[in-house]
Amino acid sequence: MEIEKTKILIADDDKEIRDILALLLTAEGYEVIAACDGQEALDFADESISLYILDVNMPRISGFAAGAEIRKHSYAPIIFLTAYSGESDKTMGFSAGADDYIVKPFSNTELLLRVKAHLRRTREYNTGGAAHTGDGPASSKISYKDLILDPDSQTVVRDGQPVILTYTEYRILELFLTHRKKIFSIDNIYESIWEEDAVGDSTIMVHIKNLRKKLGDDSRNPQYIKTAWGKGYYAD
Repeated sequence: MEIEKTKILIADDDKEIRDILALLLTAEGYEVIAACDGQEALDFADESISLYILDVNMPRISGFAAGAEIRKHSYAPIIFLTAYSGESDKTMGFSAGADDYIVKPFSNTELLLRVKAHLRRTREYNTGGAAHTGDGPASSKISYKDLILDPDSQTVVRDGQPVILTYTEYRILELFLTHRKKIFSIDNIYESIWEEDAVGDSTIMVHIKNLRKKLGDDSRNPQYIKTAWGKGYYAD
């Protein structure tokens, strides 16, 4: 019986980049679906897609808009490709539901490593959740102030209201709340979540900024994610 391939959807209005991405990913054994703009990405999007790679600047519908719409129905990792590297651009990307953000021109090796890392983490999470059959003890929910994290469903509730987080945002929050009072540097957080050496960019800072915004946390006087100036972040 033929093993079903992991399906990745790529969307970019530049045919050359689409062809390069398709070549790289098919060589690694993935099934690739290619879209030439954001609207086509939405047309092709369904529950069979394991990961999305979306260019930001595309005709008809931008990558940000397409990603935000996809995120309403899917928890599959979303990686944005863009020529812009500013923090405000990354903030917009993560607000649209991104799990990662790669700046053009990108390294083929780096892109493949990040694709594999996101797929591995998603697979490990899904396997862990499916492994519980009810015969043993269920994983305990994590309570912190008015937050409740449920590791089984990967959901967060604040003061009785659900908070919609990306997979990466959830993992960062879970890391802090399961290691209370421990200060994590930027590199510590990256290595804990990505399970690889830190890349030295502002990805983690943008994730934390966006996470605080979703939690309604005041960065000047945060109640959930505290800042240890010059050291990192923690939950008390």
